[in-house]
Amino acid sequence: ELKVLTCKGEAVSIELPTAVKLQVVQTEPGFKGDRATAGTKPAKLETGIEVQVPLFINTGDVLKIDTRTAEYLEKVS
Repeated sequence: ELKVLTCKGEAVSIELPTAVKLQVVQTEPGFKGDRATAGTKPAKLETGIEVQVPLFINTGDVLKIDTRTAEYLEKVS
């Protein structure tokens, strides 16, 4: 959901939500003993962006992502 401020029928400002839910479309399996990456791995989301996520995240998971920083916040499902 977006908030759009208009003036005389023209959009002058758009307010994005602070977080969105996006699905992981690709990520490698994480291994419990892997600490070389501080317990994170890259994951590609349905929008095409790549974010660092905890090792327990799998392809198909839905994540809450901060729209201001493009960072992982939590696993939704």
